Amino acid sequence: MAEDAASKHRIPVIDRMMEVLTQLERRANGVTISELVAQLDMPRTTIYRILNTLQLHDMVRRDDGGAYHLGRRLLRLASHVAAGASPFDLASIAQPFLEQIAAQLGEGTKLSVIDHEGILVLAAAQGRREYALTVAPGQRMPIHAGAASKLLIAHLPEEEQANWLERPLMAFTSKSITDPKRLANELTRIKRLGWAQDKGENAPSIHAFAAPVFDKSGTMIAALSVPFLAGAEPSRMEEIRLAVIEAARALSDAIPG
Repeated sequence: MAEDAASKHRIPVIDRMMEVLTQLERRANGVTISELVAQLDMPRTTIYRILNTLQLHDMVRRDDGGAYHLGRRLLRLASHVAAGASPFDLASIAQPFLEQIAAQLGEGTKLSVIDHEGILVLAAAQGRREYALTVAPGQRMPIHAGAASKLLIAHLPEEEQANWLERPLMAFTSKSITDPKRLANELTRIKRLGWAQDKGENAPSIHAFAAPVFDKSGTMIAALSVPFLAGAEPSRMEEIRLAVIEAARALSDAIPG
């Protein structure tokens, strides 16, 4: 009975929109309007109007070849889903701390979490310095390359960590760690240190420091990190490292019990 009642109150145009999004989800290389017409029982004009509307809202994007892909706004929406998985809004709690460290250092800063798909940037604040790196919520980062990524996987239970290490590890730069045993050793070292460093593993010109954010039970729930351009003086790097550790501690203290 409940299913019958729900069916009576459905909105057909949203059903059709979801069919279009589902096709885009299945095709990593994108889908053209002609392909959608062949796959879906819809008129071409209906599909065009749906895509055009979704594109206006940044829910889909059209490439130079005319194929449509899922848009960046879906990543931002996904970040709120991750926040909603906990009993508190982690992104909202973290934002003032991110803004504070961005103002203090002049560098962009971000808060990252791990879910079943990998590493997700949950919240971010932009730096004020010239050449400060831009960071944005909703970005997906590689599981094994980067300070925040390594820190998050380092704190996983042993079985979960092993599952991630069994997957192919892509080399983004010469600094990327692609050997599972070497990466496992690095993760052990990071957990012992209590912070992580990226020396150009994801992009040659980008370095970073990350520190863990814990809840009241002592479980790591996020990584706070600051990326910066390679070539910084040692004293500047130490300033960033200490600021990241302090900000992560302060944020941990602010997490509700």
